[in-house]
Amino acid sequence: MEDQHTEINKIGQALFIVNRHAKTALDPTQLYQLKNETMKKLLSEKKAIKVGLHFSNNPKQSRQHSVLLVQVGNYYFHMPPSKDDMQALKHLGKLDESYRNPKPSLSLTNAKKTLLVYLDWSVKATKQKQAKPKPKYSPFTNSPSSLSPFYHKRKRW
Repeated sequence: MEDQHTEINKIGQALFIVNRHAKTALDPTQLYQLKNETMKKLLSEKKAIKVGLHFSNNPKQSRQHSVLLVQVGNYYFHMPPSKDDMQALKHLGKLDESYRNPKPSLSLTNAKKTLLVYLDWSVKATKQKQAKPKPKYSPFTNSPSSLSPFYHKRKRW
């Protein structure tokens, strides 16, 4: 039981790091996908608890909406609720600004590895792919690509 509790806290720490980096990333889609898939798996395995609903701090198109509050170990996260969640769970009202998750000391790389291992996803080998070398530019070739972008061949009638 103790091992499972430490594993869930480790996953909670990794989720916290991924979520924090996703909020400031230029393209957060992969990080949010990793977070959401991990949360779904934790909920399906009953390792996370749906606490209730909160009003969102970021209304969509000036309309108030609710987010689902989920507890993973000692950490709390928000995610979009399902229709069943909206009907079944208690609404907790406004978000408590005084509460903060514990600060983990974990790198983003290690956090992503932890979540990928938990999800049993393979690490994409993007670093292993070598980029194709670009051909050297030579101004003396006769190919149309080396000509000015304003050059057009005459149409033959």
